[in-house]
Amino acid sequence: MRLTGEVYAEMDDLLHRVDAEFRAAGPPRVGARQPVHTVYVPADRVTTRLVPDWGDAALAAMRAVPPPFAADLREAVTAKLVREPIEDLRVDLEDGFVCHDEEEEERAVRLAARALAEAREAGIGSPFVGIRIKSLERATRRRAARSLDLFLDRYGGLPPNFVVTLPKVSVPAQVETMAVLCARLETAYGLPDGTLRFEIQVETPRAVLGPDGAATVPRLVAAAAGRCAGLHFGTYDYTAACGVAGPYQSLEHPAADHAKAVMQVAGAVLGVPVCDGSTNVLPVGEDATVRDAWALHARLVRRGLERGFYQGWDLHPAQLPTRFASTYAFFRDGAPAAAGRLRAYLHGRTRGVLDEPATRRALAGFLLRGLDCGALRGHETGFEAAELRRLAW
Repeated sequence: MRLTGEVYAEMDDLLHRVDAEFRAAGPPRVGARQPVHTVYVPADRVTTRLVPDWGDAALAAMRAVPPPFAADLREAVTAKLVREPIEDLRVDLEDGFVCHDEEEEERAVRLAARALAEAREAGIGSPFVGIRIKSLERATRRRAARSLDLFLDRYGGLPPNFVVTLPKVSVPAQVETMAVLCARLETAYGLPDGTLRFEIQVETPRAVLGPDGAATVPRLVAAAAGRCAGLHFGTYDYTAACGVAGPYQSLEHPAADHAKAVMQVAGAVLGVPVCDGSTNVLPVGEDATVRDAWALHARLVRRGLERGFYQGWDLHPAQLPTRFASTYAFFRDGAPAAAGRLRAYLHGRTRGVLDEPATRRALAGFLLRGLDCGALRGHETGFEAAELRRLAW
């Protein structure tokens, strides 16, 4: 062996900055619960009983047109719709909100904030909640900030698990400005530094690829200065901006897949969850139309899950049955193999698959997601939730 100690020291010196970056970043955060969907509801339609009302409407849709679920899956979905029909609610002040003047939006914000506060007090709210403000483009910038300020004022502070969705993001400067706005609001309301977080909505081509040819998404997340709670894909704005004709705009269009792949890689590197988009084909109308829409939605939900997108948008109560049925089936189908591989790995055995520490985290994260949403129960995995959270890191 002819290498001297100086060579090893030289290697450490050349890579000490990289070592520090890796230590600071750590492994991707898998242990925190990520909701399986975000439900967007126009601000003027938000009521105190919105969550249970959506659950009732979803159950009524299943009674009107019985979906082709197996009996055990139907029972589990029904229980979910009674217990927790909406995991993440987003009060929408952007595209889904039709507003004619400033006073109308302010009235809607005041009423929505009050309704969410009352729902929380009554124990009928959603575990995650937030508000989608207007964009920080010049025409809507002041309106966006004022509505967020008004919401916090009328709610009486910050709701638990609260997040703001920032739409129409194109450049890092918009994200930097949003981070500054959050800091100013924290000061104004006496909130701890860093508690006000926001999602970046990716719905413009420039948010994916900049004029210089570099990927924009990592720059957007970095510009949030630690406040980025997620990356949300806007299906229709994005595909339309890419020139895709209306009938072909879809979650499974290659343009959408490319954007989401870039978001997924950036999210994995930076530890930020990614949310798939929506389908605007609603299960309403004649029975055959409802069944076709359910089949489409179920397939798209399953497709997203298989590709590693564990969250998506829902826009109508009748989409909840297929959201939960597809999600539950996905985790139930994969749980036996995942639990078996994880146990084999922990005991130093192989079962025809040679797993590594990164796969251990992925297997534990898979089972943990199934437990969090109610698809799995503890005895079905053989692991306690606390143990899975430890293994998922």
